[in-house]
Amino acid sequence: MNLIDKLESKERLSYEDGLALYELDLFTLGKYANERRKALYGKKAFFNINRHINPTNICKDICKFCAFSANRKNPNPYTLSHEEIIEVLDTSITHNITEVHIVSAHNPDAGLEWYLGMFSKIRAKYPNLHIKALTAAEINFLATTYNMSFETMIDRMIEAGVDSLPGGGAEIFDEKVREYICKGKVNSKEWLEIHKIWHSRGKQSNATMLFGHVEDRGHRIDHMLRLRDLQDESGGFNAFIPLVYQRDNNYLRVEKFLSPIEILKTYAISRLMLDNIPHIKAYWATSTINLALIAQEFGADDLDGTIEKESIQSAAGAASSHGLDLNTFLELIQTSGFIPVERDSLYHELKVYDQ
Repeated sequence: MNLIDKLESKERLSYEDGLALYELDLFTLGKYANERRKALYGKKAFFNINRHINPTNICKDICKFCAFSANRKNPNPYTLSHEEIIEVLDTSITHNITEVHIVSAHNPDAGLEWYLGMFSKIRAKYPNLHIKALTAAEINFLATTYNMSFETMIDRMIEAGVDSLPGGGAEIFDEKVREYICKGKVNSKEWLEIHKIWHSRGKQSNATMLFGHVEDRGHRIDHMLRLRDLQDESGGFNAFIPLVYQRDNNYLRVEKFLSPIEILKTYAISRLMLDNIPHIKAYWATSTINLALIAQEFGADDLDGTIEKESIQSAAGAASSHGLDLNTFLELIQTSGFIPVERDSLYHELKVYDQ
């Protein structure tokens, strides 16, 4: 059966099929990805009203792609106190946020109780606020530092009030690529194991893929297939997020950057390869809001959220440091021909802004 026949019949695609998808012209590829997306969600484009908090940039690891951690590229180290974090949320809660998204660096000086205490204090003051926090890389760092199993660390997070996991730290699963771009950080097997354990607790998580740096197309397809395999087993991923590599203030020295066509192809291929992960998120903080909106025609169905403030991607050049206000967000989605749907962190629909 040839590739087009497989796409027409919606047969599960192989590694070789994934590579072949990149050879299709953009509009043929987009046609099939958009058909899958429309069959699932019609013209709905999902978002949430959220606040990103990056509470420390002091990190024991030095990832070559990172412009956020405090080093000679970013000589302004900081660690927020719990009181400062609560003050941020006191303001954000007036904007009707439903989620706080907490991702930071691997701070060897902050202490485990700083991490866990942050969550328990947020939970105590704002019991209905969804806490999405700690990447698998952060969990691996804390479990290793404090000689705990992943299971114990995860159980302590849940006890402290964490509701779901973000997908960060996945980067590219190929270990040779990881050795070059993020040596010393969580490896691919550990990343997948941590999410598997999280799912076994009845919890959901996101999955990411950082692309557009030194990886090739085969690495991307391999990454997607490893996620698909785990999803077959555990069923806990609610969204896949292809993150576009940001080029400023880091040490990768990438000379050739992806074209918008290659980025859109990767979104579309994600939708076609990941037949068991419900949502494909075009995270506007890394792709730009304009490309993220176009991606809604190429298999993506989610844009993330209003964010309010973001430090990790913006440190590397993304235009996301101050987020987007809700009215602007709604107007952009509607003028792009989609129906904005406010969701919670687990994709329950809260409000449909149907014109």
